[in-house]
Amino acid sequence: MLNRRHLRIKVLQILYAFFQAGEKDVLKAQNELLHSVEKMYDLYLYLLLTLPEVKTAANNKIEERKRKMRPTSEDLNPNLKFVENNLIQQLEDCSELRKLSEKRKVNWMGVESQEMFRKMYIQIMESETFFEFMKNGNEGFDEDKAFAIQLFRIEIANSELLINFFEEKSIFWQDDIDLCCSMVLKTMKLAKEEQDFTVLPLYKEDDDEKEFIVNLVRKTIEMDKENEALIVELAQNWELDRIAKMDMFLLKMGITELQTCSSIPTKVTLNEYIEISKFYSTPKSNLFVNGILDKAIDKLTKENKIIKIGRGLLN
Repeated sequence: MLNRRHLRIKVLQILYAFFQAGEKDVLKAQNELLHSVEKMYDLYLYLLLTLPEVKTAANNKIEERKRKMRPTSEDLNPNLKFVENNLIQQLEDCSELRKLSEKRKVNWMGVESQEMFRKMYIQIMESETFFEFMKNGNEGFDEDKAFAIQLFRIEIANSELLINFFEEKSIFWQDDIDLCCSMVLKTMKLAKEEQDFTVLPLYKEDDDEKEFIVNLVRKTIEMDKENEALIVELAQNWELDRIAKMDMFLLKMGITELQTCSSIPTKVTLNEYIEISKFYSTPKSNLFVNGILDKAIDKLTKENKIIKIGRGLLN
């Protein structure tokens, strides 16, 4: 489910907190990192469960209208396109999602949650996205899939009610919502007619993502002093206190990754930290990070400290 860039960002966040708090326990930092990643998977599951919950709110609204003292023809014969959506039905029927949710205690049970989805559905009903799909007259799985994806992308993922709920529930989720929403959309796009809905795993099978982040956080802490000395050496005319803290953490991570992750191409490491710096540091940080890492690559390569193993990994 997770991409390497977001994993690097997770490591960056943990390292920032570790050094700012003056921590010494590397194992504690490692455990906090893994816990943060696990919480992100919980967020992904919560988001997958939102469409069935909105459907429940829609069914409740339909029944409420039928019980009116003077129901209209529309109240008695409602448009069922949303509540009969095939993709949402797949989500409801997904045994894998149900088992994961039960195991991880992820659910929308409780009066507060149900009230939130009731309000959310009322807002969705008034949206242009909902109106257009409900009235276009198109049917079939592809139409239902497009409807569900568009509804999630435009209305649910941007719901202030939902965002506020997540921000209050876990501090780990403030920077994770966008990524998890994109992974939900990816999961929904993979859905096929007359097939079971498939939930993405936290870590890819036979991949080393967990090992990658554990190694990166531990080695960056262990190599802190030597990395800092190298950065100061390479940052000519720059005093240590003039370098933005986030730039320093990014450079230390990048230099560590270059030397300890033999399966990751040098160019990939360079480009990743330049991109991350654009969002997590100062406006000119990408140029600074690029310049220092370029110099570090030249120096460390000459010293045989960057060793890449595998086809196509020399650069």
